Amino acid sequence: LLSPSSLPSQHTHTHTEKTTTVMADEGKKGGAVAGSSPMEMVSQRDGEEEVKGENTNMRRAETLLRLLPMALCVVALVIMLKNSQANDFGSLSYSDLGAFRYLVHANAICAGYSLLSAIVAAVPRPSTMSRAWTFFLLDQVLAYIILAAGAVSTEVVYLAYKGDETITWSEACGSFGSFCRKTTASIAITFVVVLCYAALSLISSYRLFSKYDAPVSYNSKGIEIATFHG
Repeated sequence: LLSPSSLPSQHTHTHTEKTTTVMADEGKKGGAVAGSSPMEMVSQRDGEEEVKGENTNMRRAETLLRLLPMALCVVALVIMLKNSQANDFGSLSYSDLGAFRYLVHANAICAGYSLLSAIVAAVPRPSTMSRAWTFFLLDQVLAYIILAAGAVSTEVVYLAYKGDETITWSEACGSFGSFCRKTTASIAITFVVVLCYAALSLISSYRLFSKYDAPVSYNSKGIEIATFHG
């Protein structure tokens, strides 16, 4: 039988063994961390710096790509606003035709959005789901707005150059050549803006769908349902 006086010493011995075991485990973990070679630490740091550099370059390229259509829209807008001609046959201005008024408004909206989006894109912020969706949707909307403006204006200019004998619409560019040339230049610049926004739409869609996958859930019948969580 153990005497009562021996119980504290056994308890103290057991506690000492546990403390020694914990210290040994911590020493192993510390040794594993300390055992990382300097080359591994340098390689990890270089990898992080490379990722940061790529993000900075992509942000700079996107900012410039958003500023480019702003400048082009302003040029197309100014050309069309100053586009008017008067001669012996009468006077003609962009405001006389609804398609050209729409082109002016579309270029103004596009220029404003391009400036605001370039400012937002230039500021380094963590990418979020709501921000990615906002860029994706607005880029798509602006691309279609400016595309529709260019397409409608192109049809009107074509009729002005060629006319339409079916509805006895004679060509007008023979009498208003300067007006037609300026209009053609404005429309051509507008289609360059369309190409810029097509590229921006691809970038924003890639950024959204490459980083944020739709989680798949199952309903009661076992059918997969894709759901997005903002």
